[in-house]
Amino acid sequence: MGFLSPWFLLGLGALALPVYVHLLRRHTTEPRPVSSLMFFEAGTQSSTKHRRLRYLLLFALRALLVLLAVLAFANPFLRRTSASASDTLLLVAVDRSYSMNAGTRLADAKKGGLDVLAARRLSQRAQVLVLGEKLEILTQPIQDSGALRAAVEGIQPGDSHGTFGELGRGMRAMAETVHTPIELHLFSDMQASNMPANFADMVMPGNVRLVLHPIDTAVVPNWTVESVEAPGQLVDTKKARTVAVIAGHGTPAASRVVSLVVSGTVVATRKVDVPANGRATVTFDGLDVPYGTSRCEVRVESSDRFPADDVSLFAVKRADPERVLFVHQAGDARSPLYFGAALAAAAQASFVLQTITPEQAADVDPAKYAFVVLSDVVTIPSILENSLIRNVQSGGSVLIAAGASGTHRGRIPVYGANVLDGKFYSREGGFASVAQIDASHPSMKEAGGWPAMKFFYASIVDPGQARVVARLTDGTPLLLDKQVGEGHVVVFASGLDNVTNDLPLHPAFVPFVEQTARYLSGADRLSGARVVDSFVQLRSGAASGAGVDIVAPDGRHPLSLSEAATAQSFQLAHAGFYQVRFVNGRDSLIAVNPDRRESDLQPISEDVLKLWSGSASDTPTGTDATAQPTEHVASLWWWFMLCLLVVALCESVLASRYLGTQREEA
Repeated sequence: MGFLSPWFLLGLGALALPVYVHLLRRHTTEPRPVSSLMFFEAGTQSSTKHRRLRYLLLFALRALLVLLAVLAFANPFLRRTSASASDTLLLVAVDRSYSMNAGTRLADAKKGGLDVLAARRLSQRAQVLVLGEKLEILTQPIQDSGALRAAVEGIQPGDSHGTFGELGRGMRAMAETVHTPIELHLFSDMQASNMPANFADMVMPGNVRLVLHPIDTAVVPNWTVESVEAPGQLVDTKKARTVAVIAGHGTPAASRVVSLVVSGTVVATRKVDVPANGRATVTFDGLDVPYGTSRCEVRVESSDRFPADDVSLFAVKRADPERVLFVHQAGDARSPLYFGAALAAAAQASFVLQTITPEQAADVDPAKYAFVVLSDVVTIPSILENSLIRNVQSGGSVLIAAGASGTHRGRIPVYGANVLDGKFYSREGGFASVAQIDASHPSMKEAGGWPAMKFFYASIVDPGQARVVARLTDGTPLLLDKQVGEGHVVVFASGLDNVTNDLPLHPAFVPFVEQTARYLSGADRLSGARVVDSFVQLRSGAASGAGVDIVAPDGRHPLSLSEAATAQSFQLAHAGFYQVRFVNGRDSLIAVNPDRRESDLQPISEDVLKLWSGSASDTPTGTDATAQPTEHVASLWWWFMLCLLVVALCESVLASRYLGTQREEA
């Protein structure tokens, strides 16, 4: 302990002031008038009583008050040593994103992490983390060297896209509970594509010291299959087309051989010239696959250090065209004609339209069809409606075009809501246009031409809990999607003919019919390709006893029995083929590929790394970087001032009490 202003200690002489007040000022004599002193005998009077201190507690408080005031102005302080290496929490974070599979990057990162743990003091707590799509904590803060080493050695390669923003968010969350200094050692290839859009997401909190260990940051030329566009469902193998994009990152101009592989057999090869650090497109016409679901891939011969990304997987299901039931009025010949033509003109015509009237639909089983269309029908047999409701609840779907007959009925079958009114825009001498579109809905993937369409009639349908996909200029819901159990009911508030609107006459009608058909039939989730860490929806409605089954690429079943009965979705965490059986019993083969941003091995610039680590100078990156203890001064001035205030209050109260006592004695 010391004093920042020791000369104020001279004020300790003021301690004599309470003594003077309590002792010397009390020894006073008052002269009294006497006529003569000749009869007085000289004597000595004892002054012991006058030299005795009175009101000892008040005296002590006043002396303490002076003492605290002097010490406060002398500014006492304590010298404290900052946390030593044993007090600092050591974090070892290993990046296991997909790009770390290139060469020996992951093995080098694990070796560096083990070296840092070996160099720490045995009394220092440490923790092991892994960074991928999210930050995972493998151990708690422990001192057990064996457990820490086993955690690092057990880190397996990952297929996720890494992000340094997730590391920053994780550290800020940890700093809220860990108040000691944190030393974070990050072993990563420092890939530039892992940087978040906002640099602030990477910033570390004040008590975290970031030590970067770049792993193999040299620019590595790398060719990859960036994307593959192929049909998920296939009817005519000769009309199928597979388009692949071959990309080069940091590569010179070169010719590459690209192969199309079906079930492990190369069925076609193409040679393509890839420009320097550029892209080239390869097209394969025809896709000869057997009936059922096939595992396919496009492969490029790259001969680079990162062969893992030379393949892009996709799944194709070949089957006979599925039937679509189209229920319409007997006098309506336009809507089945337009809808059937659009369905047949789709890029992959995998549906066959079967048209019937409501009178013929009583004994129809909806479960035999991919989906059902109710076009401008006033009523349907109750037995058909009950069958449709059961089918939708178990995973089927229905498309309802209200048409002009919507005003003649109070309730829309299966959908369950009422038609509030009908708007005849043509009677008002005009038409309505589409003003709002939810482009995220599968039916509206190609909605560019919708604002130019004219709608002459629309039923006003109560949306209730349904999702409004499109609205007209006056706010009338045009397209609604309602989830019923495991299935969906899509309501089109106008008609599928060219009387209530001119939709069938526009080029956007064919993609609308195709995308809606694929959405209602569930074709989009039964095949094709996804990206690692994306989610597949297992069930649409509330959890039920009906279970799902998933087989991961390694052949394991990742869901327990309870999870299979209740899980709403599942994250595809690894590259490869997943086999999924949904609640409605339909099987799916889903190909999962890593995020191709991981194929660009360009590292972050040195200036950005220095800025991130919080130092304008070279940041130590070796395993001998340890926390150095430093001293800092902690002033006690506020504590002395607080005590001074308390003592002053007590002295004031006690002095007032004694003052009243003295007056009574007088």
